[in-house]
Amino acid sequence: MTASIEGASVRGGDAFGAIETHGIDLISSEERHGKPTDLFWMWMGSNLNIFYPVNGALLIFFGLSFGQAILCALIGNLIFFGVGLTSLQGPKTGTSTFTISRAAYGPNGGRSFSIFNWITCVGFEASGIALMVLAGLALLHEAGVHNPGTAIKVVLLLVAMVVQSFLPVLGHETIMRVQRYLSYLLVPLFIIMAIMVVGKVQVGSISHGSGWAMFMVALALVISGGGLSWANTGSDYSRYLPADASPKKIFWSASMGGMIPAVLLEILGAAIASIVKNASDPISGLPSALPGWVVVPYLIMAILTLLGANTTNLYSSGLTLQAIGLKLKRWHCVLVDLVIATTIGGITIFSSNFNHLYSNFLSLLIAFLAPWLGVYGVDWLMRRGTYDAASLLNTTKTSRYWGSGGFNLAGVIAQIAGMAAACLWLSSPAFVGPLSSRTQGSDFSFFMGIIVGGLVYFVLARTKVRGEVNEA
Repeated sequence: MTASIEGASVRGGDAFGAIETHGIDLISSEERHGKPTDLFWMWMGSNLNIFYPVNGALLIFFGLSFGQAILCALIGNLIFFGVGLTSLQGPKTGTSTFTISRAAYGPNGGRSFSIFNWITCVGFEASGIALMVLAGLALLHEAGVHNPGTAIKVVLLLVAMVVQSFLPVLGHETIMRVQRYLSYLLVPLFIIMAIMVVGKVQVGSISHGSGWAMFMVALALVISGGGLSWANTGSDYSRYLPADASPKKIFWSASMGGMIPAVLLEILGAAIASIVKNASDPISGLPSALPGWVVVPYLIMAILTLLGANTTNLYSSGLTLQAIGLKLKRWHCVLVDLVIATTIGGITIFSSNFNHLYSNFLSLLIAFLAPWLGVYGVDWLMRRGTYDAASLLNTTKTSRYWGSGGFNLAGVIAQIAGMAAACLWLSSPAFVGPLSSRTQGSDFSFFMGIIVGGLVYFVLARTKVRGEVNEA
């Protein structure tokens, strides 16, 4: 169903330039549109952002050699295959990722764990808004305003909030199209930035390398700061695709759209770290590696990349609020999230070390997302990709996925077991697990979480899931 209203392409409730009317409700077959390659450009636009050079620089600050940093980026970003995996269910069901996860956890269990996902999204949103304000302050510095007061910072926060609101409020079709255009703009800009940096790189000034324990800590950071933190949103963007869209094309488009920019930008960030020592954030630190006349264009580019990444997070966090059970329209949920994220971002900008707070955040979110991905992936495999879409939206006892009191105990137990296992081998400034402390501070939290979570779920749920599949 395609029509035209004042030049906007309208497909049911998903229109470019108009507010999307759908939330987690099922997208009908008549309203399905697009093709799998659209996901490549959407994820490319979302991941062409300055968080990845920050991650790459952090690898060097952790003591890795340049070669180790490259290896870490290559291995760690394989997790983007998780984004491809969680994009496969959207076309089959027509709803969002955390609504689909109710099949594994039950309606009430899914709502409960959606809260953790919402916190994850808001954390990234707050980080992005904080960096936008820091970029705005840096632009004012270039204009001669060297000591901005609290009032100016508050004004910049409000401006960032208003500007950031447009795309996620408008919704899916607008986001998909704008992220494609953003990719076209940002790819050449990052290439130019890399060319300017390469002549200054001093690989010899970087540490000769770290041991295996620190390498695993760095690997955990790359995993949590990249594909793992997007895997929880995969079907949010694929749910409008036709049900018969090629799973292979969906998987590769979503995976490679995020993986390619993440790897390349983290390697660039590692190279920049050989020039910039101990930068406290990517706004005040990374531009010093560039010629002076590039600082203002760089800051503008940084704001654009942050808008792109935050748009994706805000859209998904709005859907997650609906999955939790908030009885608001999708775009109302986006505005609620934006106010909360702006408040947290405002607190963050008064911190003296953004990188420290950001790395702590990344190290802790892995404890939830790793077992969740394990449970979600195993559930999908056991169901052979088949779901009762209506039951995913049914939160009463008549739902196929009701379980006991609205909880699928197998999923809940597996998630908790996976989180506990991840914490046992977690190495973070905020928390060091007992297995980590006994192994030179190493971090195997991702592997512990995803393996234990997935395995426990398989053992506990295989009979129940087999029965649900046979009934379908």
